[in-house]
Amino acid sequence: MDIEQKQEELIQHFVNQASNLNNGSSLAHVITDATSHPSLFAFSEILSLPNVIQLQGTEHSIYIELLRLFAHGTWSEYKRNAGSLPSLVPDQVRKLKQLTVLTLAEANKVLPYDVLMQELDVLNVRELEDFLINECMYVGIVRGKLDQLRRCFQVQFAAGRDLRPGQLGSMIHTLSNWLNTSDNLLITIQEKIKWADTMSELDKKHKKEADERMEEVKKTLSLKEDIDFRGHEEMFAEPGGVMDYDEDRSRPKRRRHPLG
Repeated sequence: MDIEQKQEELIQHFVNQASNLNNGSSLAHVITDATSHPSLFAFSEILSLPNVIQLQGTEHSIYIELLRLFAHGTWSEYKRNAGSLPSLVPDQVRKLKQLTVLTLAEANKVLPYDVLMQELDVLNVRELEDFLINECMYVGIVRGKLDQLRRCFQVQFAAGRDLRPGQLGSMIHTLSNWLNTSDNLLITIQEKIKWADTMSELDKKHKKEADERMEEVKKTLSLKEDIDFRGHEEMFAEPGGVMDYDEDRSRPKRRRHPLG
């Protein structure tokens, strides 16, 4: 089962659980279970449930804040606001650090080790690489290359997180701009193809004309050679046209008579 399908099943499981509860304590328990589950990384569907929203302003409101943190926040944000949030169990700590890696990967495809160690509260490179390999890559939420020489993690793939409030409009705007750019690029490519086709046809036409002129020149030269050859044949074949040298010597010489 791929990670996307597993996510959908887990989301539906916790949504069904939470939808049937109206008691704050029971909802807090479901939220704790959801944020602790090792294979769940999306929380917006649970966060949007009416009975979960109703926790706001109650004694259990810290759990809806905790759910928002897991939907959009990072480990550093939790540390800054730990006094107003429930304490985390180890599974939640690991999950929030995994989500932190996804957030960092959204903005940059090359993550320096120093930044990762600071954001994840990791003490050394060995511990960081073990976390990236065992808790991120093996889980399937990221793919990439550990570059020990450059001390960075090169991200090739990262699963997406829940959209933050207002982020959808920004994404739509970005996609619209991309679509317009793609349309303009497509028009440019089509014009280039049309120009190339036109030039190809002109080249073919010019080549055909050149070949035809070459054939005409060949025919003209061939005809001229034939005429010249026939002219020489006629000259040598004409009777009396050429006198044999021996015949000329055998003829008697005419005696010249003096005048007067």
